[in-house]
Amino acid sequence: MASRAKRRAVASGVSRPSEAQVHCEEAEEEDEMEDKDEESEDSDEEEDEDDEIVDEEVNVEFEAYSISDNDYDGIKKLLQQLFLKAPVNTAELTDLLIQQNHIGSVIKQTNVSEDSDDDMDEDEIFGFISLLNLTERKGTQCAEQIKELILNFCEKNCEKSMVEQLDKLLNDNTKPVGFLLSERFINVPPQIALPMHQQLQKELVEAHKTNKPCGKCHFYLLISKTFVEAGKTNSKKKWSNQKKDVLMFANAEEEFFYEKAVLKFSYSVQEEGDTCLGGRWSFDDVPMKPLRTVMLIPSDKMSEIMDKLKEHLSV
Repeated sequence: MASRAKRRAVASGVSRPSEAQVHCEEAEEEDEMEDKDEESEDSDEEEDEDDEIVDEEVNVEFEAYSISDNDYDGIKKLLQQLFLKAPVNTAELTDLLIQQNHIGSVIKQTNVSEDSDDDMDEDEIFGFISLLNLTERKGTQCAEQIKELILNFCEKNCEKSMVEQLDKLLNDNTKPVGFLLSERFINVPPQIALPMHQQLQKELVEAHKTNKPCGKCHFYLLISKTFVEAGKTNSKKKWSNQKKDVLMFANAEEEFFYEKAVLKFSYSVQEEGDTCLGGRWSFDDVPMKPLRTVMLIPSDKMSEIMDKLKEHLSV
């Protein structure tokens, strides 16, 4: 089924990462040493050119489309960016998101030029948003793996009372839990999140009215990519007890979800990879430790969150 544009405003403009943005360091120390040697040999002129590239903004327009079979590879890649080495069947999860394409959107570049300098695929996606109702999908491998994953990390990082509360909420069939997925590449601006979330909420309301999958949810579950300054935290301290101001969010808008969460905790993914998806990160040259932050948000808080997104992300 061909994807169709949902014809709504989305953000434009992709900035190359500046020194104040999160960036991924080289995975090997040897590479870092080689880079330093090369930099020392560069002339001031070349350094000036590098600075100009850092501040360069590339004007790119995006458009939202319904999820289709053509988006399989792109969605799966973004899911792997979230889960890294976690034992979650991302292939099955991708298939389920495509099957229920009455909700969710993918972000693609508008009007890709045939003579573009890059080998840009017109079907390449830069981000997506969707939701998997964990209660409705109970019994599917990926849904059970997601629940097991966060419960296991909750046991390792939280007090027993929180583990029991989370377990109860995830297994209460009378109050469905929707796993909210909003993933994009790091240089896609956060302004794009506003129309995506607004459209998803409309689609969920319509799904509930028409008795389609992913209808009414009492809670929304998020797993957010976050960071904390390395070396400043006590590894023995429960993440759920640490102050939220130590957290930085890869998707900036997810901090508003965090503020309304009734249950939240973080766990480290430092050892899950040595690439930009999960390796060593820095912010303003300060080493950062990559985390995943789990949040459970009551559905009746979503309108307040949407208002916050509108206030801070409106173009």
